[in-house]
Amino acid sequence: MRPDTPDEHVAEADRLLRTASRYPEDQEPLILQAAAHLELADERERASALYDRLLAGTPANPHLIKALQAANLWEYGHEAEARALIAGIRAAAPQDPAPWEVIAEALEAHDELAESQAAFTEAATLLISEDEPLSTASAALLTGRHRVRRLLGLPHDDWDMVADTRHTGPIPLDELHDPKRIWALGSSDPTELRAEIARLRAELGDRRAALSRPFPVAVLHWPAAELTELLTSYPALQAEYPSHEAHLTQIEASLRDLASSGTPNLGIVTGSVPSYEAFAASEKTSPSSPSLLAEYATTLAARGKATPWPPAPSSPCWCASTRPYATCHGAP
Repeated sequence: MRPDTPDEHVAEADRLLRTASRYPEDQEPLILQAAAHLELADERERASALYDRLLAGTPANPHLIKALQAANLWEYGHEAEARALIAGIRAAAPQDPAPWEVIAEALEAHDELAESQAAFTEAATLLISEDEPLSTASAALLTGRHRVRRLLGLPHDDWDMVADTRHTGPIPLDELHDPKRIWALGSSDPTELRAEIARLRAELGDRRAALSRPFPVAVLHWPAAELTELLTSYPALQAEYPSHEAHLTQIEASLRDLASSGTPNLGIVTGSVPSYEAFAASEKTSPSSPSLLAEYATTLAARGKATPWPPAPSSPCWCASTRPYATCHGAP
């Protein structure tokens, strides 16, 4: 069950912090999840302390943590500090879309629409190339930029057209981002109200999808040496993995099936036998149990171990062959 009340969010944050203490190598994603739950519980000072704790070390994603800290600080009265953090992130020009989206939405939330549009545009200029397919994260930047530009009354440009094209929801993006919608909420016309409820439901679906990005639907990948060791130690799993080549083929096929069914935010997690055995021990289940494999994959994904799929065509294939994805498992 998803946490709903402030107390439930605090309890989930505490659970995640306990898990982080058990898995120090995965502390960063777990602590970030805990901080998010504390924000939802309006425990913003505790969340801020967690961001500071991460920044005091050597985090893997310092710009994202600073962006989240800025958004959180601004929400409970520390505007000057938040603005300083946002300025620093923009000056650093990170290559990851996530911190850009966070700071642009923070500016938008505080009616700094011109600055929000500028941040979204800086990110798009920096990160989007005509030579590479548009990723889900980059498309989210263009969607946010589209929304802010509509609020500013700016005419559509080429990137707005791309955002319109990429949008797959039942309500057109121009309609979702129509500034006049706010007036519909005060209407006494049942037809207008029903239409606005439909739009809000569509937006809620998009937002839930966005919130699920740190928790991809992940497929488990065993490198050749690890798979050999796994099957030697637990021959009962042989039926799951007839051969390493078949295993790799099945991974790609499974991911393509999920993508074709509309499942967003797909990823691959790489297993190791010691890690799998430790997980089995923590679950008090035999490593020979096939049902444990999916749970292991889900746990690795929740700990931030997933690599997004599909890779860019020119990037190395996920199977570690060193060949470009387009000519390896990404080939038609």
